[in-house]
Amino acid sequence: MMTDSYIYCIVALLPLAASMVVVQTNPYHALILRGVLGAISALIYAILGAADVALTEALVGTLLAVTLYAITVRSSLVFRLGVLQQEDEAMQTHPDGVEQHDFQQLLTTLRRLFKPYAMQVEWITYDDRGALLKAMKNREIHATWLPVDDLTSPILTHTITVRIPRLYEILQSGMDSPNVRLTYVDLGTSVNLGTSVAALPTLNSAPANSQERQ
Repeated sequence: MMTDSYIYCIVALLPLAASMVVVQTNPYHALILRGVLGAISALIYAILGAADVALTEALVGTLLAVTLYAITVRSSLVFRLGVLQQEDEAMQTHPDGVEQHDFQQLLTTLRRLFKPYAMQVEWITYDDRGALLKAMKNREIHATWLPVDDLTSPILTHTITVRIPRLYEILQSGMDSPNVRLTYVDLGTSVNLGTSVAALPTLNSAPANSQERQ
């Protein structure tokens, strides 16, 4: 009986590891624990004499599954922002030692906001507004970053238009620039985007530092 006690100890690790996987908020930590869970299972099968099952669990249930999950997580946890080519060029040519370009400040803020969610920020450049808004309509990007055309508002310089409610909530909770207007749109509404952000069906719109987000 004493010789089998170590088996019970190893088996007890299974529900413990499974519980830790469930409560993880960081997907990469969950992947590591999923690999540990598979390794424990393979070890138990090997101890009990099921070498073929242990090998299958190690190769398929652990190695292959974790690899596929990692690829999926890496490709899905990305915030894709569409910008005009001129914004990207302005950021790249901005001289060192000078106050950060607006787009650089935006990227810094976005990375800070999405870091707790293990999300990365990726920006995609477009030659003109038409191509940018078409990509938004086709759901190729999650948000757009465009300069404001309204000359009656000297403070606002850019507008961020987001199409996913959860991403809008995350941005609304941490955007603190008075120069940026944060807007959420529902692409489920049938509209003609045209060539202006104003053509999008705005559901909620406010300056980034508005008290509305409190």
